[in-house]
Amino acid sequence: MVSGEEKGREKKEHCPRNQSQKFRLQRSSSSSRFKYEKKYQTASMAESKSRSSNVDGSCWSPITTISRDHLFSILLLLPIDSILSFATTCKKFRCITYSDALWESICRRDWGQASVEAMKSAAAASRHSPHLPWMQLYRQVYQLDSVSSHRLSDPDADEVFPGPRASHSLNFVSGCLVMFGGGSEGGRHLDDTWVAHIGNEFTRRLKWQKINSGVPSGRFGHSCAVIGDSIVLFGGINDNGIRQNDTWIGQVLFHETFGITFSWRLLDVGSIAPPPRGAHAGCCIDNKRMIIHGGIGLLGVRLGDTWVLDLSENFLYGTWHEVVTHPSPPARSGHTLTCIGGNQTILFGGRGLGYEVLNDVWLFDSSEGEGCLRWLQLLFELRNIPGGLSLPRVGHSATLILGGRLLIYGGEDSDRHRKDDFWVLDISTVPHVKLQPVTLKRMGSLAHLWKRLKSRGCRPNCRSFHRACADQSGRYVYVFGGMVDGLIHPAELSGLRFDGELFLVELVLQC
Repeated sequence: MVSGEEKGREKKEHCPRNQSQKFRLQRSSSSSRFKYEKKYQTASMAESKSRSSNVDGSCWSPITTISRDHLFSILLLLPIDSILSFATTCKKFRCITYSDALWESICRRDWGQASVEAMKSAAAASRHSPHLPWMQLYRQVYQLDSVSSHRLSDPDADEVFPGPRASHSLNFVSGCLVMFGGGSEGGRHLDDTWVAHIGNEFTRRLKWQKINSGVPSGRFGHSCAVIGDSIVLFGGINDNGIRQNDTWIGQVLFHETFGITFSWRLLDVGSIAPPPRGAHAGCCIDNKRMIIHGGIGLLGVRLGDTWVLDLSENFLYGTWHEVVTHPSPPARSGHTLTCIGGNQTILFGGRGLGYEVLNDVWLFDSSEGEGCLRWLQLLFELRNIPGGLSLPRVGHSATLILGGRLLIYGGEDSDRHRKDDFWVLDISTVPHVKLQPVTLKRMGSLAHLWKRLKSRGCRPNCRSFHRACADQSGRYVYVFGGMVDGLIHPAELSGLRFDGELFLVELVLQC
């Protein structure tokens, strides 16, 4: 006689399957990061049937009577692994959960409306069908292992182009690249603003336009954050070594007669403002505020304070206030702050008080509201990361890309050796990061926090103190300028030079 347990096992082993050439998505119980692997197997065609399915694989469950639209709404509330598990229950659900319509909705949910619409516009502009293979794209984004670089600047062209510089700002706002200031040859600061319209249509040729506004004053090492359709600029250093602590609002203007223009205006912040500084880091948080941290203050002292700027409606005025928490990141300069979501911001790297180059990662969490802003450190060991010994850096760029991760590029190490490597930092591998600090006991769960990417195409020179930003899709990253290694001439004893090339770094996806 066959026991009930053996019968149950027999039914499970002979359950109908038809999963040829499908990928299986796995997610660790201690991680929310999605991992994919292709599954190649020939399904058994057993004729046995279970109580929950008919001979044709359809379900008897009352859930089959729910309309397709309602099922979509339910599925969009589930994590990815649950959605794919749901697909294995019967043929009807498998058809629904593998449909392009559902996966386009999942991409909108996880990547945002702007990214999906930008990708569709780019596909249409390249004469491809706007109906992209969203399930395949979703898998490829989280399997990303390489980027491709293309040089967009043409030194032989007659077009006007921004001059070489470093420690400038470069932002994508209102469909345009906006560049301001920076340092140039001879240690001179720049006060020029440049705008290049891109829109949603991917292009490899940009037309730059110089905006003659005269403000803000020339500087380098300032920070710029995109908030809505505006840029908020704070601080910086001029060529006399004077640190600034003024706050400016910049906006792209579209005019029928004059075309694209750009305007700057000084923001009224009252009597309280962060101490003057440069080489600090700043970005947008909560889609409506700016945060800054650290930098080099008066007398060359490195700072470790955190400040948040609250803006009024229509950006008529702002209010700065200091955020004091324990723990918090140590003092540093040349680091990065990047918002990876509405209320999560990542700080990485920089140069510390003892001039050491850092590789620590901190999360600024504003999800609990104004009264509970806090820093959490994400601890990991370099020895657990392939090639991790090259991670510590200063003067790098950290750009939010498709999938909610950071693309780390370039920078320099403690010996001032410049880098040309690309890394992805993915904090979705960190379990329960919102609930409690990451302790030493949980460091093993951060093994997949970092991933080094391969680089294809035109290989940019090693550089530091460049600037980078992504377009609306998050698939294309623009990189301009920086300090690069140069030939040593009598007038250039350091063997350094300012770079003036523009590169496009593309996430390699097959679509």
